[in-house]
Amino acid sequence: MTKRVVVTGVGALSPLGHDWSTVRTQLRSLRNSVQVMPEWLIYEGLNTRLGSMAKPFELPDTYNRKTMRSMGRVAVLAVRATELALEDAGLVGDPLLGSGRLGIAYGSSIGSPGAIGAFGKMITGNTTEGITANTYIKSMAHTAAVNIGVFFGITGRVITTSSACTSSSQGIGYAYETIQAGKQVAMLAGGAEELHAIDAAVFDTLFATSVRNDAPEQTPRPFDAARDGLVLGEGACTLVLEELSHAQARGAKILAEVIGYGTNSDGKHVTHPNADTMGLAMQLALDDAGLPASAIGYVNAHGTATDQGDIMESEATRKVLGEQVPISSLKSYMGHTLGACGSLEAWMTIEMMRDGWFAPTINLVDVDPRCAPLDYVTGTGRDLQTDVVMSNNFAFGGLNTSLIFRRWPNSR
Repeated sequence: MTKRVVVTGVGALSPLGHDWSTVRTQLRSLRNSVQVMPEWLIYEGLNTRLGSMAKPFELPDTYNRKTMRSMGRVAVLAVRATELALEDAGLVGDPLLGSGRLGIAYGSSIGSPGAIGAFGKMITGNTTEGITANTYIKSMAHTAAVNIGVFFGITGRVITTSSACTSSSQGIGYAYETIQAGKQVAMLAGGAEELHAIDAAVFDTLFATSVRNDAPEQTPRPFDAARDGLVLGEGACTLVLEELSHAQARGAKILAEVIGYGTNSDGKHVTHPNADTMGLAMQLALDDAGLPASAIGYVNAHGTATDQGDIMESEATRKVLGEQVPISSLKSYMGHTLGACGSLEAWMTIEMMRDGWFAPTINLVDVDPRCAPLDYVTGTGRDLQTDVVMSNNFAFGGLNTSLIFRRWPNSR
């Protein structure tokens, strides 16, 4: 019998704040968190100077030289977000953590760039200066998942999802499937990313970054005719997913139910999106949830503000869900947080559903006529009561994900 899966806790560190009350206030202010990064001025040839940093946060005394020796910033973000999620779920210090019945599905695009730089210095300078026993641990793609496991003594399965922009949405999806199949009773799912100039350089070389360096408040502009590319951000978000009967037996609060997940690959091009397979991922999620397209009351778009990405995503959405579905992009507020975006956006989408208010895509003034005609949420947002929402993410390599969440009765 397939198990039902619910969300029983969330922890986040984001450019908009670290709790829903703060994030909601920022969303309602209709102002983004994009800023000029003066430390990037030293990089010759880098066109964009814009980024979106996570808001400052404090670490408890348990984060010390010994416990943090294997952590770069991306791992610190992941571990602290996970600790907040465990607190929210009432699982801090619970025997479940070391029982083997709780696992991890977590990802980031890469490890900490600073640590990777030490290896680069060896290649270019013929020296091992800067390489320590923990350099690889900080730089490896699964550093976030591993450090979460070690810090909290988790002995269940670990699924690492280093898949760029779908890292954390795949983490949620695979955690959901793992619990559904009865392999674990709970999973810590999500992703993290630290902001670094090399992230910007990757997209800069593809002419995909915004260069509105003199007007950070006006960018990014998803789906807008005047968009000029994405802005990179950072953060982390961990969702505690739990088998329904297990959550109910311990009296856990339930935020929402995960009811659908679809993922696939384009199989055609590493960086050029494909509307057909993007749409198929959405259809796979609908099929998994056993729902018609008309059941979706709101779509949180990947919405990066790249030229072809927005066009292909809008076409895929129209093809599967029709032209009447309300849709908006949270990246207009906090930029593209890469490995963290899927979980941050899923969390905020769940909270907006619970509140009955959905944030608009800010800076969307004139919809690009090349984008499909959809019900783009603009202005001051939308008061909307719906029981089912979809959150979509798409990544380099042609990786596509779609998640569907259902409101839990009396969850607010």
